[in-house]
Amino acid sequence: MSQYIPQAVQEHIRSQAKNQCGYCKSAQKYVLGQLEIDHIIPTAKGGSDDKENLWLACRMCNNFKGTPTHAIDPVSGQQVRLFSPRHQSWKRHFLWDAEGTRIIGRTACGRVTIIALQLNHPIAVMVRQQWVTAGWHPPTD
Repeated sequence: MSQYIPQAVQEHIRSQAKNQCGYCKSAQKYVLGQLEIDHIIPTAKGGSDDKENLWLACRMCNNFKGTPTHAIDPVSGQQVRLFSPRHQSWKRHFLWDAEGTRIIGRTACGRVTIIALQLNHPIAVMVRQQWVTAGWHPPTD
């Protein structure tokens, strides 16, 4: 958890994000570590601590995201901005596969985000398989 973002702001972000990762949609109640406050534009790239630049992310997504803000779309070859969970609709850019374990990119933004954040990392897919079996996944919102 960030130590320089006031607790009240962190709680507000958690509430807005419905206690789920903005990228992979993992719910706080199903992950072992506390979801983290993510800087959509990293501070290393000039991003601020303003609420408009903050959202919730699981440790895996936040670690894989790092500081890049753009990536090359494998389909178009164009440089594309990564998905912003605060400002963009998840359902516009992503969907779940038929098994509910893998995330599919609907747009260039979705595709580059899946690659950059490794949203279909084997461990994530394995855990989602268990969540599907338990009836906890995929999320409906």
